Amino acid sequence: MQRLQAYKYELMPDGEQERAMRRFAGSCRFVYNKALALQKENYEAGNKFIGYVAMAKHLTGWRNGFDTPWLKDVPCHPLQHALKDLEKGYKNFFAKRADFPRFKRKGSGDAFRYPDPKQIKLDQANNRLFLPKLGWLRYRNSRDVLGELRNVTVSQSGGKWFVSIQTRREVEQPLPAATTAIGIDVGIARFATMSDGTYIAPLNSFKKHQQRLARYQRRMSRKVKFSNNWKKAKARVQKVHTRIANARKDFLHKTTTTIRLAARANHAFVCIEDLQVRNMSRSSKGSSERHGKMVKQKSGLNRAILDQGWGEFRRQQDYKLAWNGGILLAVPPHHTSRTCPCCGHASNDNRQTQAKFLCVDCGYENHADVVGAINVLARGHRVLACGEPVQSGRSAKRERMRSPH
Repeated sequence: MQRLQAYKYELMPDGEQERAMRRFAGSCRFVYNKALALQKENYEAGNKFIGYVAMAKHLTGWRNGFDTPWLKDVPCHPLQHALKDLEKGYKNFFAKRADFPRFKRKGSGDAFRYPDPKQIKLDQANNRLFLPKLGWLRYRNSRDVLGELRNVTVSQSGGKWFVSIQTRREVEQPLPAATTAIGIDVGIARFATMSDGTYIAPLNSFKKHQQRLARYQRRMSRKVKFSNNWKKAKARVQKVHTRIANARKDFLHKTTTTIRLAARANHAFVCIEDLQVRNMSRSSKGSSERHGKMVKQKSGLNRAILDQGWGEFRRQQDYKLAWNGGILLAVPPHHTSRTCPCCGHASNDNRQTQAKFLCVDCGYENHADVVGAINVLARGHRVLACGEPVQSGRSAKRERMRSPH
């Protein structure tokens, strides 16, 4: 079994290296935006999409041109990879997996990548990394890098620079010792409820820092934009956002690891709901002609949904189970908390409150989230047994092929 894994560390650059990294990230952003503008002009003229090979020729002209001679000071491979990122964005848009590519702005997602491992040197014993036109960079070595080095991505977040080292290595395919399954129902009051009745309480990272964030944002709004005091206030706001994101990421990693260890010891595969988080958290504000209903309540619900991190929870659960021989199966989520697991009667009257479930047909009573988890597990068995279609349009056969065995 071939495993791709990334190791992320905090960089400790000197002043010259930090200025160079900002310049490299800005150059990659410039190339991405210039290529996107060229693609839009080409489309408006009625021409076909410009592929990567043809766009790389434009990049050569930009590097040798009189208007942008500073592009020569930047390594070529990160600039080329910016064009590949744009092409990937277009492919995801055409495949309806993402929105149309947008122009990048300074300070949001500043990053660049070295895709050629031959140009990279890693000295773990001395906690340093060599990158082209940056030299040797020191980093906080928190754990060993395992496997063959594939590529390196340098990014900025919260005023700090980080390096992500992707590796590839061969590992033995683990086989699960158990043969049972478990269903998981995610929610807001309870982050994850298992079909066996256990549950994990939510962290609500954004809710804990919401008042402090609002206070810092108000202070920032009273400053003159782009002044020194405005930049200091913006740094405080960014620090709170970083703390919220780090707390959420830490909670999700610990939660998925706990579920993975339990699944490895007790269950062969895990069933979850195939939730469309983007549709669930869509704004109900409406338009000027047609105003939305209960906008304030829906806004609070959207914040609570996004604060849980359901999409990241599913992504982490998927690869962690695959690494340990388990299977993650996503099933359709409709009526899971309104269907009686005892008699199969589905009705809105079954769920009397947010937490209480009482079947109006047979009298079965349980917590609504536990009922949802039980139905998710039962639906997962049906998907594997008779090929019940999943919500995302993939057949059960393709779902089994996609899942690790």
